[in-house]
Amino acid sequence: MTDMTPGELIARMTDAEKVSLTAGEDAWTTTAIARLGIPSIRLGDGPHGVRKPHAGSGMSMFDSHPATCFPTAALLGSTWDPALMRLVGEALGREAAGHEVAVLLGPGVNLKRTPIGGRNFEYFSEDPHLSSRMGAAWVAGVQSTGVGASLKHFAANNTEQRRYGIDAVVDERALRELYLASFEHIVVEERPATVMAAYNKLNGEHCSENPWLLGTVLRGEWGFDGVVLSDWGAVWDRTLSIPAGADLAMPGVGRSDDRYVRDAVRSGVLGRADLEESVRRILSLIERYGRTPNGTGGVDLDGHHQLARRAAAAGTVLLKNDGLLPLDPSSRIAVIGAFASEPRFQGAGSSHVVATRVDTLLEALGESAADVTFSEGYDRASSASSAEQVAEAVTAAEAADVAIVVVGLPETFETEGVDRSHLRLPPAHDRLVEAVRKANARTVVVLQNGSPVELPWRHDVPAIVEGYLGGQAGGSALADVLLGVSEPGGRLAETFPEQYTDHPVSHLPLGRAALEYRESLYLGYRWFDSAHEDVAFPFGHGLSYTTFEWADAAVEAVGDDTVEVCLVVENTGDRAGSEVVQVYVHDVDSSVFRPEQELRGFAKVELDAGEKREVVIRLGARAFQFWSPAESAWVLEPGRFELRLGRSSRDILWHSTVQLGRPDAAVPHVADEGVYRAPRRASGFPAADFERLLGRALPTNTTAQPGRFTLDTAIRDMQRTRVGRILFRYMQRQAVRTIGAPDEHGVVEVAGEVVAQLTFRMLPTVSEGLLGRRGTMRLLRVVNLLSRRGRRARGRRTG
Repeated sequence: MTDMTPGELIARMTDAEKVSLTAGEDAWTTTAIARLGIPSIRLGDGPHGVRKPHAGSGMSMFDSHPATCFPTAALLGSTWDPALMRLVGEALGREAAGHEVAVLLGPGVNLKRTPIGGRNFEYFSEDPHLSSRMGAAWVAGVQSTGVGASLKHFAANNTEQRRYGIDAVVDERALRELYLASFEHIVVEERPATVMAAYNKLNGEHCSENPWLLGTVLRGEWGFDGVVLSDWGAVWDRTLSIPAGADLAMPGVGRSDDRYVRDAVRSGVLGRADLEESVRRILSLIERYGRTPNGTGGVDLDGHHQLARRAAAAGTVLLKNDGLLPLDPSSRIAVIGAFASEPRFQGAGSSHVVATRVDTLLEALGESAADVTFSEGYDRASSASSAEQVAEAVTAAEAADVAIVVVGLPETFETEGVDRSHLRLPPAHDRLVEAVRKANARTVVVLQNGSPVELPWRHDVPAIVEGYLGGQAGGSALADVLLGVSEPGGRLAETFPEQYTDHPVSHLPLGRAALEYRESLYLGYRWFDSAHEDVAFPFGHGLSYTTFEWADAAVEAVGDDTVEVCLVVENTGDRAGSEVVQVYVHDVDSSVFRPEQELRGFAKVELDAGEKREVVIRLGARAFQFWSPAESAWVLEPGRFELRLGRSSRDILWHSTVQLGRPDAAVPHVADEGVYRAPRRASGFPAADFERLLGRALPTNTTAQPGRFTLDTAIRDMQRTRVGRILFRYMQRQAVRTIGAPDEHGVVEVAGEVVAQLTFRMLPTVSEGLLGRRGTMRLLRVVNLLSRRGRRARGRRTG
């Protein structure tokens, strides 16, 4: 990098050079300007491992350099351990630097609004406090190595269906208290190098072109001065995105688009000051993170593998244990299920990592236990099973002291770009569990999945282990947990409903043009606890191999708005273990609707047998405040607050009430809150009540008709037209080539589902620049013209 400051460089740059810097040179690098000594820097996925495609591989998700595949965020969030998360972040940063990646695209801190989200494995939690603390540790770890982070996907990016054009309609309190809160703490405390603007619209405006989101909130209120970059293809028009606050369009829409932007600068449509401010931020990013990396030779891949193993065990959740676990290594163990020998250890999509190695549960158990047999149980590729496979599994289970059945969700069930439609396991997996547990009462079920699943047999088996997607060392970590070498350190960072229809989002509209967040603040456990609904396993739940006692709990108010919670935790068992102390707040006297309780603090404590330790958790003002739309501010309403200490949201061990706030503080006016004051399954969340909460009418929620398609119309919504079907088939083939996916039936089918979500805004990216802005607009006009003709022809035939 040149010795000149960003300001000095801008003074010497031409308009063409300034404009060129605001879009990617290719899929992964910024634009270099050799004349001024400005280098390009590389950006790269991802949140649980570095994905650097080989030269010439473009946007391939499979042809990349090997890197450590750490557990996905679903498991890392379940560790409830920011210190461990920071260590993983440091390792990710070292590997990124070794691969010449200046900015690592993560962490993802979107909340798990619905358990069917196809990308939930990439996110930490359904709770903003837990998500933001884990995300902050990730950013701190990565950036301590000199590599920049990219906090994503900003904001309210909670669905894969129609994700490129869907409008997230969110009321102001839910947006502030939940969906923005997951980002706010990280931005304010850790100052990530970049923030990634999401694909979706937020209350009517695309996030990448949203001046309120990027300017008023992110830069104004939170003081962010880093680079806002787009998700890949999320920027359509830089003359809108740059003044809104989005600096860098990735991967760009072709250099022909630069001419359009330069013309806008010359005509005054795009202000020169806005352009130069974006350029200044990009130059500052390059100046700080564009150093020469140290190369992969300095990376301890063996050490990183062991860290991945430690993290996987720390996030493994023991959902149920009737005394069967840990297992005796001298037992005869029947291992059943194809996932045991060919594990599902990571998610599918842009975060896919080519692992440096992969441990399997079968191999790891074979190395530590004396007598291990294996039965496939089902086909790994199709998730179907034959009568012979089930019979073989039953025979093996009958001959064993204990049976371990490994089931879960295959890659085709949950992937970036596609949401699930239910929470069920593949039918063959459920049938296998039923058959094995009838053959052997001592059956352990091990789950490999990225998000909650229905467990219809959970009352009939003595032990259930949630292994999530444990990364490349997940197999050895699971063996460590099953044999008692490691403690199952995880606690659920999300609620497991008994069935999908118990979840409020299952009864709400899923588009086509908008997602109506009618549940407002009642996200995850906030809904289940407020509505007093039963769940399979509650938020925060997880068992240990040892026992703990809590004593001497006390609460002390520090001033008008801060509280310290103190207690002593003692390990009363005969082995080391970990406990997670969770602090929930219940607003006793609130004049506005609030959930029954909300997580406001936590601490993970690791103790040897017989060890005790004092735990102090400090809650600041935000733990008690709510967002007032009338005041456009956070408000601490004077009154009583009950602090609840628990092992989960349903296992509260102690509570106490404190009085906070100034008695003379003004109480905001409260409008009619309808069903939100006392939510119940029977009443649901009617549109009229949500409109009162929004303060406006809901937008039209129907797709564009043939002949009137827009840049935001999903290709799936064009399938009633012949030209739409032709376009879909072409884009499906193109997508498989672009991502470098293997030509297999399941992969092609999923690629078709992903393509169905695409909009015309994405065509320049998906076509790898073959179609620019003007070409895309021409194609859209042709599609609309042919659609209108086809519509008229059908009308004449039916007439």
